[in-house]
Amino acid sequence: MVENTGVVVIGGGYAGVMAANRLTQRDDVTVTLINPRPVFVHRVRLHQLVGGTDTAVVDYQEVLSAGVRLVVDSVTRIDAAGRHVELGSGATVGYDYLVYAVGSGSADPHVPGAAEFAYPIAGLEEAQRLLPVLHAASASVAITVVGAGPTGIETAAELAEQGRNVTLVCGGVLGPYLHRRGRRSVADRLAALGVKVLEGSAARVTEVTRDAVRLADGRELPSAVTIWTAGFGVPDLAARSGLRTDALGRLLTDETLTSVDDDRIVAAGDSAAPSGLPLRMSCQTAMPLGARAADTVLSRLAGQRPEPLNQSFGAQCVSLGRGTGVFQFGNRSDVAVWFHIGGRLGAKMKEGVCKGIVKHLAEEAHKPGGYRLHRMKGGAGRREALAAMRAEAPVVERVS
Repeated sequence: MVENTGVVVIGGGYAGVMAANRLTQRDDVTVTLINPRPVFVHRVRLHQLVGGTDTAVVDYQEVLSAGVRLVVDSVTRIDAAGRHVELGSGATVGYDYLVYAVGSGSADPHVPGAAEFAYPIAGLEEAQRLLPVLHAASASVAITVVGAGPTGIETAAELAEQGRNVTLVCGGVLGPYLHRRGRRSVADRLAALGVKVLEGSAARVTEVTRDAVRLADGRELPSAVTIWTAGFGVPDLAARSGLRTDALGRLLTDETLTSVDDDRIVAAGDSAAPSGLPLRMSCQTAMPLGARAADTVLSRLAGQRPEPLNQSFGAQCVSLGRGTGVFQFGNRSDVAVWFHIGGRLGAKMKEGVCKGIVKHLAEEAHKPGGYRLHRMKGGAGRREALAAMRAEAPVVERVS
């Protein structure tokens, strides 16, 4: 009789669902996905939840293989020595291999008043908490969105398209990833929607109060509702469990996504720091890393050497309301290039990406092993960065 190998996946987001689905290729592998909520959160649509144009949730039946056991609970500790995880309910779940895919959430703003008076929207419950506040606010009140990455830009555009009075406080440059041409396209659309954009170091937020936002240059902006989208943080589960992490708390791994502390633990998505050189936090990174993490486990089960990370990128897309968007192309090293597509076609391409994410997960659920985007050849930028790091200091090796 063949003994089953138990794999526990912590986190039911883009990376975790991809990994769990892919692991069902082998009949002798039992896969358990542990997630704190019973629905899949489509995070790239959370700004639409805030704007009232989407629920940002998908039933797990649509994206998760029927061969995966879903446990709705939170993991409070990983016992690597005992090979089990402890749950918030008090139960424990054993494993032979663990996929750490806890994702990311809102970062601690470290700005006086922000935790008390601002509304983060990096998670489903956070965005849901903001909804009644917006519904109760009249269209004329001042709304301030802090942070000018994709989430901040998209949220500002969604609300302005409703006729809201929106100020976007960048604290730096608008859309840091974008090429200057793409950035100009975003700025033009925000201006057309009536969004006031404040850029530069002088526009850094220094304090948030119940009805205002104070900036580094001394300005005080009236703000009945302040929405915080600046930065991401990761759960501290790995650190609390005695596993080594980077400064942000991402699990340190080698280039096969294997923990530097334990070869039975692999990481994927926003909570992974391969070689201490993490990739951009995005679903564009998370799903390929989920597939790569699963392949690492499957390779070890087959007695094969896991392949190293070879991540490829292509673009960043930003919606600007429901009818306009910017699809910013980048090279394989994740650097924006001059070419972008804007307007209605840009919006259609962004919507295609959002739908395509769910499609990829659903296809992997029904035909595990079919996803292959993680095998596209990556750019030279990561290899060069790794070579430079290794020349300066030894890479952290896994403890045997």
